[in-house]
Amino acid sequence: MKKIVITFLACLGMLQLAGCNTMAGLGKDTQAAGRSLENAARK
Repeated sequence: MKKIVITFLACLGMLQLAGCNTMAGLGKDTQAAGRSLENAARK
């Protein structure tokens, strides 16, 4: 039983780390798109 709980917690931790990386990448992409729009509007 202890082994199952430890495995579950380890998997949960890995999913949280993967989620953070994905959201960070999404934020950077959105920021880049916003900059492109600003530059286009200035021209």
